[in-house]
Amino acid sequence: MILTVTLNPTLDKFYWVDRLPLSLERVEEEILIRASKSSSSAGGKGINVSVFLACMGVETVAMGFLAGHTGQIILRDVLARGVTANFVWIEGETRTNVTIIERGREYHPVKIHEEGPPVLERAVELFLRKYQRMLKRAEYVVLGGALPPGIPVDFYRELATLAREAGVRTVVHAGGAALKAALEAGPYFVKPDVREEPQVAGLPAKTEQEIIAAGKYALRKGVQACLVSHHVTGDLLITREGVWDLEARVPLSKFKNLVGADDALVAGVLYRLAEGDPLLEAVKFGMAAAIASAEIEPKLCLAKPAIEQEMKEVEVVRKEGG
Repeated sequence: MILTVTLNPTLDKFYWVDRLPLSLERVEEEILIRASKSSSSAGGKGINVSVFLACMGVETVAMGFLAGHTGQIILRDVLARGVTANFVWIEGETRTNVTIIERGREYHPVKIHEEGPPVLERAVELFLRKYQRMLKRAEYVVLGGALPPGIPVDFYRELATLAREAGVRTVVHAGGAALKAALEAGPYFVKPDVREEPQVAGLPAKTEQEIIAAGKYALRKGVQACLVSHHVTGDLLITREGVWDLEARVPLSKFKNLVGADDALVAGVLYRLAEGDPLLEAVKFGMAAAIASAEIEPKLCLAKPAIEQEMKEVEVVRKEGG
């Protein structure tokens, strides 16, 4: 079983528009933007990973905190997609994240993210009891996304430490201070989120050389593999055996929705690892899953044949030996 943790879930809402005004500040009257299409679904990094895995036939349990009417919508969606839910309910209202996608500029979406409700200490205590019980059944645990208000910055480190003590491999799919703290627990696999700030554990991660150096820093902390997206269609995999550049030969004009692609990548890697594939082949499948997801309007591509077809477009180049 693969356990996922999404401490700050979201209801993802998408709006497709034909055109966005170049500058909202210059217009004195109110602006009306009509959406040609809209959709919504349960979201958050861990939840997206669980949805993908469940569709592939992998047993998965999603954990985290839910609140209010929005939380009920998310729970119904998760259960309908075959994911087992084990959330802790808190006061307030689970956040909603909005993405606006302009036709012709799908690779530059506009995102509006809410902060999410605060989590009180008693809810954290209940979550930890549930989490430790679930670790007894898990092979992998995914710690994904931003931390909500009330959660200490080193919480992922605590969760990764508990997983390691239970003999469970940890995947950290996050960025910033949460990832930096988690590295101290030596997780198995990390997929840094460098969208807001191109850095890994405080180290710059803009150029290829910087990304490799940051990945090697993570290895020294006990991580087995670090995967960093260095541009829209390219990822660098850094392990003790070497460094690989994975590049998808896909034009940006094919992309329709980039939200969720990173989560499909992580989910694809885990799916193939659970199937017994070696890491590099699993990462190749994960990248194909990310590209296939970006090429459709729904958040995740859940069609295995389409993903396998995309694998033909992923080129793997070894940059360094072990």
